Amino acid sequence: MNTPSKISMSDMPRDGTSPLEPGRARCPGPSVQDIVGADKVPPPSTLAHEHYEYLGSDDIPFARYTSPDFFAAEMRHLWPRTWQWVCRDEHIPEVGDYYVYEVGPYSVIVVRTAADTVKGYVNSCLHRGTKLRACEGEGHASELRCPFHGWTWRLDGALKRVPCAWDFPHVDPAAYRLPEVQVARWGGFVFINMDPHAPPLNDYMGVLPQHFANWNLENRYVELHMAKELPCNWKTAVEAFLEAYHTMETHPQLLQGVNDANVQYDIYGDHVSRFYAALGVNSPHLETPLSDQELVNTMLVGDRSVLKDGLTVGPGETARTVMARYLRQTLGQKYGTDLSRYSDSEVIDTIEYYLFPNMFLFPGLSLPMVYRFRPIGMDVGRTLFEILFLRPVPDSGERPEPAQPVRVAEHESYTSVPGMDPAFGAVYDQDTDNLRAQQQGFSAARKTGETLGNYQEVRIRHLHRTVDQYLKGAERL
Repeated sequence: MNTPSKISMSDMPRDGTSPLEPGRARCPGPSVQDIVGADKVPPPSTLAHEHYEYLGSDDIPFARYTSPDFFAAEMRHLWPRTWQWVCRDEHIPEVGDYYVYEVGPYSVIVVRTAADTVKGYVNSCLHRGTKLRACEGEGHASELRCPFHGWTWRLDGALKRVPCAWDFPHVDPAAYRLPEVQVARWGGFVFINMDPHAPPLNDYMGVLPQHFANWNLENRYVELHMAKELPCNWKTAVEAFLEAYHTMETHPQLLQGVNDANVQYDIYGDHVSRFYAALGVNSPHLETPLSDQELVNTMLVGDRSVLKDGLTVGPGETARTVMARYLRQTLGQKYGTDLSRYSDSEVIDTIEYYLFPNMFLFPGLSLPMVYRFRPIGMDVGRTLFEILFLRPVPDSGERPEPAQPVRVAEHESYTSVPGMDPAFGAVYDQDTDNLRAQQQGFSAARKTGETLGNYQEVRIRHLHRTVDQYLKGAERL
């Protein structure tokens, strides 16, 4: 894969047009690599490179977001064949703990069957199909018993009891084990894949294990968990978080501190892409740039509960240096852990990895989120969006209990969630408030598809390329 060299202002034509080679144009101004390379504590090698790939300029058909037939093809050929995270290890710490995961029409029970063994089963009774557990969530059981007629399975999936067994001489217990799905664990997450022939999770993730080797996600805990139903297709929802091009219109308050137009976008194989935004700098869209002291005063990054007035940018310092030093100290004190080993960028910047089809991982310290998007039932226009905040486990080793999910109604603000920073909640409100209008606009449009930027929206095109790979042989739009 060839990565274009960085375009400097001198490479841009004087008439404002882009270079002839598609995908090479960049917004004038310092790149993310220019910014983080000048930090007092530079980033690790996994962040100190670019990996862009030009993927074409054709429109993406709107029907891919609205067609029931296309959605049904995704349900048949994509979702049962991809790796998806179900829960964290701390959700099922003891033998007998289980977690029910649902996506589209599918339902899976993940159960801890031994201290270091987790299995996954199709959540359907082999008698007459009733769900063994009626709804999503966690629980504990010594066995898996159908609530309809009482057929019962051991935690290892073996058939244990059939009431009135005399009436079922044709039922061979060995043939009536609960159907299993693949289960794998990484970074403290439990993943499933319903396809028994799917490649191992480690292969599926590509560069992700290498990039996350020093971020110790297994040593974090769930501080906050929110879930909201969105009135749009799952791809519509995912794509709202794949680019920063919308910042100047949707989040104008963020222009004072985010290099939105110079965000770095990277493509890694079929299943992984990255968004890397430097904070504590001016947006190229600002007509009057802020000084470093003014940037510190806005302090738009991270956890406002630890912020305070009076931070001063000293001689030879930048806003980024001051922000990183302050947050490294105060977040470390708040969560009882030493954060001195982290670079300035890891402390303050937006570092976002997308694992197809529905997982976003932010390994940074002040922006420590995980996202998950899932189709709701067989509704082409309904998606469940979850946000989790993962915080470092204290050096004492005492892991707090994972936060229970808080349901946020569609027209309810994220700022209403206990423990949610109001400024941060307002950003999520802005992100999700556009989605109903976008989904409706797909059907209202006379134009048949969306036109994407070659660079800033390349991750959207990458998503659709991967969708097509899973739908090979199925109806294609």
